[in-house]
Order: sequence, then structure tokens, then C-alpha cells
Amino acid sequence: MTRSTRRALFAMLAALALAPGSALAQAAAGQGQPAVTPEPLSALAPANLAKPRPKAPFDLTGNWFITGQVPGGGWLFGRTAAVLPKLKPEAQKHFDAYAAATKDNKVYRDDIGQCWPPGVPIIMTRVWPIAMMQLPTAVYMISEFMDSLRVIYLDGRQHTDPDIVVRTFNGESIGHWEGDTLVVDTRNFIDNGHHWIDQGIPASGDLRIIERIKMVKDARGQDQLEIEMTLTDPKMWEGEWKGTRRWNRVTDHDIQEVECLPDLNEHLQSTSSGVHIR
Repeated sequence: MTRSTRRALFAMLAALALAPGSALAQAAAGQGQPAVTPEPLSALAPANLAKPRPKAPFDLTGNWFITGQVPGGGWLFGRTAAVLPKLKPEAQKHFDAYAAATKDNKVYRDDIGQCWPPGVPIIMTRVWPIAMMQLPTAVYMISEFMDSLRVIYLDGRQHTDPDIVVRTFNGESIGHWEGDTLVVDTRNFIDNGHHWIDQGIPASGDLRIIERIKMVKDARGQDQLEIEMTLTDPKMWEGEWKGTRRWNRVTDHDIQEVECLPDLNEHLQSTSSGVHIR
């Protein structure tokens, strides 16, 4: 092979190696390296807030107070047999104990009175106002009930892997818009025996709540939030448990600091008296 032939062959091989799409060309351009997953952005990161998104159908920002229309009583959907789902043995055991205590004029497992957090769904059903602040990436809720903080993420993130998530009383809420409705999927609740759905009805770590939130008008044409909740917890009851609540906008009240302090609550009958069944 002559020197000129060798030069021509080397030139041809070099051209092929550096052709677009070749391994050498990709390596030279940095394309042959494994893709680096970017760090997730927080809901308040300026770069996350600045991302282009469709305009939300409505803005939840404001103070809201639940209406007093609670069918059947109780903290959530009521305690009558016509309202309750079919309870599993674990939940039925607590509900029967609660019913027996009530008949005996006693209080059963008032963990909230012992300063355990009320959690979701209770903070969304009790007569305490909630301040809501809506951003493109999240809705921040502060309930005056023990200053409970709840965040509904709207930035497209997924639920955290259940094997690594830090479970809480308010769970992990991920929302998205479906037309004029904000759909919120809340999972990853704590499972420590102190989280309750209603009086005498416990929640497990498998609790899942789907909320459909709409902005509606009352009879006077004033803003109301309608929140339809669907609860499932295969460890505690069969099928779905549904309920709907409405909230009125409040313009003359701001959220105050309300702490649960055991040294104050111990003077309440339900926390220190013999009527309290733990």
C-alpha cells in the first residue's frame, strides 16, 4: 500500500468516525454519556413558577369557612348505618367500642384532645376556617385547626414512592385540572393508630382520598367551594365512602395561631377524666 493510498484510507476512516450519529461523534459532542436527571424543583423555585402553564379556571386564594350542613352529624360523613360503608373487622372493633362508650356517656379515643394532629380529611370537615393561597405550582392551605398545613402540588410531579415517602397525617396531595374542576389525589398517610376518619373510625396507611373541587355560587350569587370527597381504605371498609361539603368565602376574618397544648387540654373532661376511654 503506497503512502498516498494509506493517507486516503485514514482520511476516509476519520470521516466515517466523525459522521453525525457515530459513536465517536456522539462522544465528542458529549452525547455518549448517560443522561443526567435534573434535580427536582420545589414548588416555590422561581424556575418552576416561571414555567408556562395554562391559566387556572379559578383561584382558591382567600379565607374559607365550611357551611354547617353535615348530614348525620359526626366529623365527616355521619355515623348512621345509612351513611357508613360496610366496615372491616379492624374498624368495626373501634366503632363498636365508640358506640358503647357513647351509650355510657364516655369519650372514646379522643386523640385530637391529646394533641395528636387531626389530619385529612378531618381538617376539611370541621368548623374551622382555612386560609388558601394558590400559586401556579401549588395550593397552600393553613387550617386554624391546630395550624395544620396542607399543600396540594400542581406542578406535574408524581406521588413519592411509598417505600421512601415520609408519611404524614395530611398525606401527600397531587392535583391537576380537569376542565373547571381541580382533582386532588391524596395518599401516603401515616399509619400509627392515631389517625381517624370520624369518631370511632380509624384510617390506615392505605387510605386514599380523591377530591373534586369546584367554584360554585350560592343562592345569593356568592362564591362557594364545593368539595366532593371519595375515600377508600381497603383495610378499614369496603368500597368507596363519599361525601360533599361546601365552603363560603370569608372576607372579615384572618387565620390566627391556634396551638394544642397538653397542659391546657388536661383540664378538659375528655382528656383527663375517667370518662375518656383510651
